[in-house]
Amino acid sequence: MCPFVRRTGVAPRIADATWDGRPMLAADNATGWTADEAVTRLFAAHYRPLVRLATLLLTDSGRAEEIVSDAYVALHGSWRRLHDTDKALAYLRAIVVNRSRSALRHRRVVERHATTVAMAEATATAPSAEAGALDRLRYDIVLAALAELPARQREALVLRYYGDLSEVEIAEAMGCSRGAVKSHTARGMAALRTRMEQWA
Repeated sequence: MCPFVRRTGVAPRIADATWDGRPMLAADNATGWTADEAVTRLFAAHYRPLVRLATLLLTDSGRAEEIVSDAYVALHGSWRRLHDTDKALAYLRAIVVNRSRSALRHRRVVERHATTVAMAEATATAPSAEAGALDRLRYDIVLAALAELPARQREALVLRYYGDLSEVEIAEAMGCSRGAVKSHTARGMAALRTRMEQWA
C-alpha cells in the first residue's frame, strides 16, 4: 500500500503547495476539501508541471499526459484515505514517477520483440526541422543524452534540476533513501557530462 494512504478515516484540512513551494490550497472550514475540490485545485496548479516531468522521464508527451491524468484519478479515489492531505502533491509525484517507470519497462519489452516499434520511436524522437538553431540543437542533445541514462539516474536528475526538489522530496518520489538519491544524481551527472563531451 502507498505510504501516503490509510485504510479508513476522513481527510483532514489541506494546505498544499504549488510546484515552487508557494501556498496554493488552504481549507477555510474544519471539514477540509472534498475530493472533487482538492483534485480540481491541484489539477489547475500542477497538471502542466507534472506532464513536463513525465515527458522528461518518458520522452513521450502523449503517454505522459495519460499517466498524469491517471494519477489525478488515483488521487481522487484515495482522497479520504490519505494519511496527510498536505502531502497530496508528493503523492501525485510518486504516482507519476512509478507509472513512468512501468511505462518504460513496457516500452523495453515491446522494443525487444517488435523491431518496427523501435524504428518508429527512433524516428519520432529525431530532431525536428527547426533543430538547426543553436539553442534547439543544444536542447535536443541534452534530451538525447538524458534519454540514454539508466532510469533511476534520469529520474533523480529530472526531479532535481527540472522539479527543483530537495533530496528528501526526491527520495519520497522515487521510493528510495537520500543516500541513493545522492548516488543516482552524482552518477547521472557524470554520465551526462561524458555523453555531452562526446557529442560536442
